[in-house]
Amino acid sequence: MTRFALTGLAGYIAPRHLQAIRDTGNRLVAAVDPHDSVGVIDAYFPDAAFFTEVERFDRHLELLRRTDEAVSVVSVCSPNHLHDAHIRLALRVGADALCEKPLVLNPWNLDQLEEIEAESGQRVWTVLQLRVHPALVALRERLAAENRRRHVRLTYVTSRGTWYNYSWKGDAKKSGGVATNIGVHFFDLLQWLFGPVTRQAVHLQQETRAGGVMELPGADVEWFLSIDAADLPAERPAGQTTYRSITVDGEEIEFSGGFRDLHTVVYEETLAGRGFGIADARPSIELVHRIRTAAPSAPGEIVHPLVARALAP
Repeated sequence: MTRFALTGLAGYIAPRHLQAIRDTGNRLVAAVDPHDSVGVIDAYFPDAAFFTEVERFDRHLELLRRTDEAVSVVSVCSPNHLHDAHIRLALRVGADALCEKPLVLNPWNLDQLEEIEAESGQRVWTVLQLRVHPALVALRERLAAENRRRHVRLTYVTSRGTWYNYSWKGDAKKSGGVATNIGVHFFDLLQWLFGPVTRQAVHLQQETRAGGVMELPGADVEWFLSIDAADLPAERPAGQTTYRSITVDGEEIEFSGGFRDLHTVVYEETLAGRGFGIADARPSIELVHRIRTAAPSAPGEIVHPLVARALAP
């Protein structure tokens, strides 16, 4: 049985990690979050030690390290700008780190983590859950067999209320902005399917929306990301607040099911030594950094329809 600790217990994504730890037959022994509204843990690991101060959490893990109860993996579910520090904490106490996306905000942090990883003998893993989705694995195999250039349209709208801008997610210095916070796993997916980006342009860069185009060895891509409910399709089921679409040459790729179990698959693969490391995460981290720092340019002939609508006078 592997002993886990977790940072960011009060966050949105933490329950998926709690479920994955439980479903893989392992145990959470300690967790930390500055917010104490963490009753969700009672359904999973009610006996886990809980801290609201990362310094006391760090000390507790260090004490465990000096006994036969050392933690082997720290799951990092904290806000994006804290990922780097909490990964370092994990390596310092002799544990691997299994970090939510994005692994870090800036590419140069990856270089330093690689050095610390090598010095510590521990591993830095990340959650690239779309790479284990059965429908997307099958799509990758089909694309490789057909071996021809494609036209891809990515649309992801996940509406957020006014609270968003008052949280760390609304602060681009902490979240990385829309393209990083909600788009990094899609940008990883596109490069996993079609190869590394060779050219990209950003046409739309707003607090709630971003969009542009990119060229990859296997595809021309137009993309649009938004947290604004006004961008949801007019015709949609009542109460639907998220719209996710990827088309390849006009064909819709259906992968909406099974999302809640993908973290468990990632945990299984990671614990078996087949997880996703720094090298896997690097292309998407570098890409979202380029997008975040790019000056928007005027669209050419290829433009996402929702980008064109957002830019229309």
